[in-house]
Amino acid sequence: MRVANSSLLLALAMIFTLGSARPVEAANIEQGRRLALLYCAGCHAIDRVSPSPLRIAPPFRTLHERYPVETLEEALAEGIVTGHPSMPQFQFEPDQINDFIGFLKSLE
Repeated sequence: MRVANSSLLLALAMIFTLGSARPVEAANIEQGRRLALLYCAGCHAIDRVSPSPLRIAPPFRTLHERYPVETLEEALAEGIVTGHPSMPQFQFEPDQINDFIGFLKSLE
């Protein structure tokens, strides 16, 4: 009986430990929108209806049609560099990346 109780206690301890692990922070979509407004809206449409100010810049609402937007995480962390000279290089912090990706996903 003592072994069964020990096993039960161990299992419960593991459940509580895993359950108390801090979850990944939820994206702050409004903060992601502000980042898009600050860094991107001069060229890209960042809403659901407007055309992009720069015709060659795809509207953010269509990015998910080209590739999963999550694939931008690494580029945002390392600094985006593109093939066209008019796009500035910039780099986001991890919490900004989460917010920005959350915002992009909200447009899907």
